[in-house]
Amino acid sequence: MQLEFTKYQGTGNDFVVIDNRTGIFPHEDLELVRRLCDRRLGVGADGLMLIEDHETQAFCMIYYNSDGSQSLCGNGSRCAVHFAKDLGLIGKHTSFVTTDGEHKAYLKDGWVHFQLHNVNSIREMGEDYFIDTGSPHYVRFVDRTEEVNVQETGSEIRYSETFHPDGTNVNFVQITAAGIKVRTYERGVEGETQSCGTGVTAAAIAASLKGLESPIAIETPGGTLSVSFTTEGKSFTQVFLAGPATKVFTGKIEV
Repeated sequence: MQLEFTKYQGTGNDFVVIDNRTGIFPHEDLELVRRLCDRRLGVGADGLMLIEDHETQAFCMIYYNSDGSQSLCGNGSRCAVHFAKDLGLIGKHTSFVTTDGEHKAYLKDGWVHFQLHNVNSIREMGEDYFIDTGSPHYVRFVDRTEEVNVQETGSEIRYSETFHPDGTNVNFVQITAAGIKVRTYERGVEGETQSCGTGVTAAAIAASLKGLESPIAIETPGGTLSVSFTTEGKSFTQVFLAGPATKVFTGKIEV
């Protein structure tokens, strides 16, 4: 069987996206997910997304990490919105369903703005933070992100007894004159990605505790993003992740 796909990237976080409104892709075939995401044996991506019809929302996006696990993906959601616009499913504003429920999004000036759920609790862990932005994130502030061994240190935290058995994503954050710089070790990819949407959102919220104000500009290895929010007591509401979503190419693969 030939499977049609589109390759997308959002600040270097890359995805295989499939229009699955006809149900051609079997949800239970996690081995196929892993194969398509494999950078040597398949298309190559940090994750895979299925776009499907939904009874009450514009569409449903089902997301898989490259290892077949599932989680909310911020950059993936932004790319899904761009893809849905290309399919004619939405206009400039939309509401859709993904891993953790309903989300709103809109397109403006070439960027996709994706609204995450409210963040109601932040766990302080010494000088570090643990924040759930739809996916779990550990945030550590450092003097220079360039000097961090993201693979080694990120893996140690991700697999530590503290976060057993589910693990966590790990973000290393540097405060700069322009905003923050972030490097992320992603659970499910098991390595550093060029960018992580839910990760930079957690990093921006943590940075606000150190005096930075919304909106916060974020520099990742893959490009620039922005996170905005409103603070209401100890909660963060109207949380938006904004950045570019780029179609790389379309293709077919024999599966």
